[in-house]
Amino acid sequence: MLQENIFSTRHYSVKYLLVFLLFVGIGVDTMFAQTTNYTEFAGEVLDADSKKPLIFATLTVDNTNVTTITNSEGQFSLKVPNEYKENKLTIAFLGYKTKQIAIAELELKKNKIFMNEFVMALSEASIDAPNDAEALVKETLNKKGDNYLNESTVMTAFYRETIKKRRTNVSLSEAVVNIYKTPYSSKKTDALELYKARKSTDYTKLDTVALKLQGGPFNTLFVDMIKYPNYIFTPETLAYYDFSFDTSTRVNDQLIYVIDFKQKPEIIDPLYFGKLYIDAENKILTSAIYSLNITDKRLASQMFVRRKPKNAEVWPTEVSYRVDYREKNGKWYYGYSNVLLEFKINWDKRLFNSVYSMNCEMAITDWEKNTDNAFPKYKDRMKSSIILSDEAIGFSDPDFWGEYNIIEPEKSIESAIKKIQRQLRKDKTINGGTAAR
Repeated sequence: MLQENIFSTRHYSVKYLLVFLLFVGIGVDTMFAQTTNYTEFAGEVLDADSKKPLIFATLTVDNTNVTTITNSEGQFSLKVPNEYKENKLTIAFLGYKTKQIAIAELELKKNKIFMNEFVMALSEASIDAPNDAEALVKETLNKKGDNYLNESTVMTAFYRETIKKRRTNVSLSEAVVNIYKTPYSSKKTDALELYKARKSTDYTKLDTVALKLQGGPFNTLFVDMIKYPNYIFTPETLAYYDFSFDTSTRVNDQLIYVIDFKQKPEIIDPLYFGKLYIDAENKILTSAIYSLNITDKRLASQMFVRRKPKNAEVWPTEVSYRVDYREKNGKWYYGYSNVLLEFKINWDKRLFNSVYSMNCEMAITDWEKNTDNAFPKYKDRMKSSIILSDEAIGFSDPDFWGEYNIIEPEKSIESAIKKIQRQLRKDKTINGGTAAR
């Protein structure tokens, strides 16, 4: 039997432990009455000059909430309901000019969308910013009720988590989930339902441990720091950071202040460092990219490792986060987030160590107002102990996701899935032949 080593994304604050709170239940139907008639478009988003892929660019069908993002190779797949085929597609990326394309002009495959970087004048890049960066962050957090969706919504989201041993995919899990998003001014926690999921794990590449990520989609949901600021910035811990202004940029043609933050030198407990991207005019957080200070390996390990083999030492080598927000009719909402955890395992009496990375990401692909404030029953919500790879089924159906938009898999993931499907077909043939005899 394989020995389990479960990593759970947990966060310490300076005085107390913050644990991701999860709910109960799986396997309910979605609220969305989605059309079965759609057209799928695919391609990549590139820098017009360098031709480099633009990672996490947002693609939105105008006058709808249908959205997707590019993957880490700049590729996208977008399923557009046929009723919206006459609409335009808006592509946005931080620091680039927003672009619109008629959907009717897109090819089904191999679209190359080139984006032009927004060249800021020196005077604009160094524009006078408020004197107090920390005060700007506080003002932004305090204005969430004005600037973000302040009504109940139900969101459809695509979630993917991968575990790699060095560069080889050893575990893949994907899901479509329903998020019952409460107003940003409300302290009520969002609820999740697991609608559909699939997984594959190649345990032959996992040495003698099985790495599992506990919490599933909640790990990405709680990166929404506007809804859940206490996972990074509490009224108390704000004072433990140094904030400063970096060079300004633009997104969707709006001037964006870039604020650097890091924990003060005298603070011992692991906190965070990174960048906040704040709309200069309306004081709106549009993105945040940050990492955990893991200088103290012992403390960092205690934050994430729930259970480990007795003959191994485990510690994180990188813990990084990202969250992006989107805008609709002047209101902003959570659109995408990801978490990257990299670990090193040193084994007793072994010459070489093991290096693993866990990555999970979630993107909102559609949403609607929750006009009757429906909320799933307690028994239908996800459990706090959910391990998605234990709940999901296999990769045997190539049309598994149907009309749902997903994040386009990376080439390495696509290759892994194809290998899995070939093995499934091979196993089916062997088993079928045995049964016939």
